[in-house]
Amino acid sequence: MSVIAGLTRTNCLFRPHEGSIKKEEIVGFLKALKAHSKQPLLVIWDGLKAHRSHLARDYLDSLGGHIQIAFLPLYCPDLHPEEYLWASLKRHALANYCPDNLSELHTTAPNKLKSAQKRPSIIAACWMQATLW
Repeated sequence: MSVIAGLTRTNCLFRPHEGSIKKEEIVGFLKALKAHSKQPLLVIWDGLKAHRSHLARDYLDSLGGHIQIAFLPLYCPDLHPEEYLWASLKRHALANYCPDNLSELHTTAPNKLKSAQKRPSIIAACWMQATLW
């Protein structure tokens, strides 16, 4: 199970996926972000290969600048606010959690992320930890 997520200053948007995140999931998530926000977006990405794919680049180019991209330096997870969200999820919300099966994990993990959506202070703390706020 993988989760793709985006953080605004006060919220997180996410989608769980079977397997790893690939270029098709990246474009699908960008489409969802665009539908969610009518304002222009600045997306800050890490060096994931799917982020740099031709499919993602072609989609972004088709938007006429509605979504702009900035890349973090390579190998800098400490600058990536999502990493702090995942750490919080693993260390607190899912600490000592042992699902009986993958289906249970697919239900529980998104529910824990939904609870983070209701606590803007957690999201703000992720940005502050990454020193990007």
